[in-house]
Amino acid sequence: MSNLPMSLPVQARFFTTGTKILTAIMGVGLLAYAYRLLFGIGAATNLNDQYPWGIWIAIDVASGVALAAGGFTTAALAEIFHKDKYHAITRPALLTAMLGYTFVVIGLLADLGRYYNVWHPMLPSMWQGNSVLFEVGICVMIYLTVLYVEFAPIFVERFRGRVNLPGRLSGLNRLGESFLGKIDRTLKKVLLLFIIAGVVLSCLHQSSLGNLMVIAPYKMHPLWYTPISPLLFLLSAIAVGFPMVIFESTLASRSFKLKPELGILSSLARYIPILLGIYLAVKLVDLTLRDAWPYVLENSFRSFMYIVELTAGVIIPLILFSNRKIRHSASGLLTASALVIFGVVLNRINVFIVAYKPLYATSPYYPSLFEIAVTLGLAAALILVYRFIVMNFPVIAAPVAEKKKDILPISKPSYALKDGGSYEKI
Repeated sequence: MSNLPMSLPVQARFFTTGTKILTAIMGVGLLAYAYRLLFGIGAATNLNDQYPWGIWIAIDVASGVALAAGGFTTAALAEIFHKDKYHAITRPALLTAMLGYTFVVIGLLADLGRYYNVWHPMLPSMWQGNSVLFEVGICVMIYLTVLYVEFAPIFVERFRGRVNLPGRLSGLNRLGESFLGKIDRTLKKVLLLFIIAGVVLSCLHQSSLGNLMVIAPYKMHPLWYTPISPLLFLLSAIAVGFPMVIFESTLASRSFKLKPELGILSSLARYIPILLGIYLAVKLVDLTLRDAWPYVLENSFRSFMYIVELTAGVIIPLILFSNRKIRHSASGLLTASALVIFGVVLNRINVFIVAYKPLYATSPYYPSLFEIAVTLGLAAALILVYRFIVMNFPVIAAPVAEKKKDILPISKPSYALKDGGSYEKI
């Protein structure tokens, strides 16, 4: 029998004080989203010809894609490099990535002037091989499909052996079970190929997002304008992957009152100083080769934002993750991971908003209330959907009992996690 902990639906109340607040925020965001779709992007935002994109690109899209990187980094570690002990956190990381990319697409629809033409990249006659944005769009589209395929085994595990249609539909029960069985057998044969494809696709569009602003050398501040921006975007996405998994796992454990996978998370945290160190080294070398150090000390708002991004988002968490006591502390891991996430989000905001200055702008860009409401609403909706899924599908790994006789068989998915980490038959 495998010593790996099985994943089970978490049994808890869906509506709490926190989820009710999130539901209200989601409702306001939904109204703002509907207003934008009905009355146009000009009526709902402060975007114009000089500032064609704002927080919807910087936060909803660029930051969302980066923070979803935990899916492909964890999958690569567990499945491609065969670090089996990390399987316990692979499913939550996959779910976070799947939902992250799903809501990135929803956010992107709001940011597109003609959102009803979003399907155009699916037609080869409309492909533009010289467009970086096309490469981003087609890769995100394919990778989102890959993520749903990777989630399919969780769906099959949840319903296989439980197809029980009522009344006249009962005759379809056997057909449904047979269909789920075929899907399960097929996925076992091809799933690794999809995981590899997901890693490749992620590397492609993570780097291409950084290439979007390379075409605007005279509109970008020298602190952020660099020809190696695609490499920096890719390295920062890889560096934030594991912190995002730790952050999500720790918060989920606290929300559901479960015992955190501290041993696995502490082990995972050992890789983070290496990844952050590589990103920091490339960043500093780039500043040196471009003679951009004087801009760091120019005592301006942009230099201040750059220093905050580098110090709070890279250097401090690198030091924290290098400390063994921090790595073995749930609060320490949460704090250090939050700093890395903050640094990556701030980097995307800096690149797409702070560093960008149009040549003929008459006034600065500030997001409208509708833009803020949509962004907050999408974030709230993502959290609520995540909570619903882990309460109804086997995503969260159950703690393995110390005695073999207390370990529940993986072949029986009829158990759920209760508050506190105990089991209950359902």
